[in-house]
Amino acid sequence: MQIGMMGLGRMGANMVRRLLRDGHECVVYDINPATVEALVTAGAIGAASMEEFVGKLTKPRSAWLMLPAAITSRIVDQVADLMEPGDIIVDGGNSYYHEAVDHAARLASKGLNYVDVGTSGGVWGLERGYCLMIGGPDSAVQHLDPVFATLAPGADAGVPAPGKDAGTAPFGYLHCGPSGAGHFVKMVHNGIEYGVMAAYAEGMNILKSANAGKRQRTADAETSPLENPQYYQFDIDIAEVAEVWRHGSVIGSWLLDLTAGALKADSG
Repeated sequence: MQIGMMGLGRMGANMVRRLLRDGHECVVYDINPATVEALVTAGAIGAASMEEFVGKLTKPRSAWLMLPAAITSRIVDQVADLMEPGDIIVDGGNSYYHEAVDHAARLASKGLNYVDVGTSGGVWGLERGYCLMIGGPDSAVQHLDPVFATLAPGADAGVPAPGKDAGTAPFGYLHCGPSGAGHFVKMVHNGIEYGVMAAYAEGMNILKSANAGKRQRTADAETSPLENPQYYQFDIDIAEVAEVWRHGSVIGSWLLDLTAGALKADSG
């Protein structure tokens, strides 16, 4: 199907590439003409203005915004002014879920559909796919299902076809509920993500100091000697530990993949 993508940063551009690879038609717009041109070369249809972007979409129009949260509300209103009843605006950024609820109510009065899609995929989303947490009207979400199915990791991740009543969650995308539900789930998701990142940092720091028992320390009024230095005599290769954790460990994730890569680069 056809989808418009506005905001062609790393995630937005790679989402377009993934969609193009699966045969979808993508109309693209960004304030940076070079990013538009790069995707035109890859097969997308470019637009040089917001008006041209909306004008090149076929009815019912579907425009997906991948923008910084600080400007999303303003751009949503500008795009909405160019659209007609039955059209769909998708916000795939990290917007506050209250705003999604408010946008949906305001746009519904104009006959427009608003779909909030919490999008998680990181730097490897192009190849691995994107986990999509979706909120919005049933009809609009169903209309966009081919796009969600392409962007999600299911087919590429080797996930077996779910049973008749299993739904889409096994493929990596889920209609979580009405408008705002997608960004609400993504907000909780991000809280968990940041907690995991903090845990990785604390754990790696402990490993970094595992040889503290070998260090000579001066005892003074502000520094006490290590109580049991014999228990801290390990020279641990942190980069190799991160690498082994990536393979089969229950704490593995793409966040750990990034950590392992960074540690390898630093040790190299």
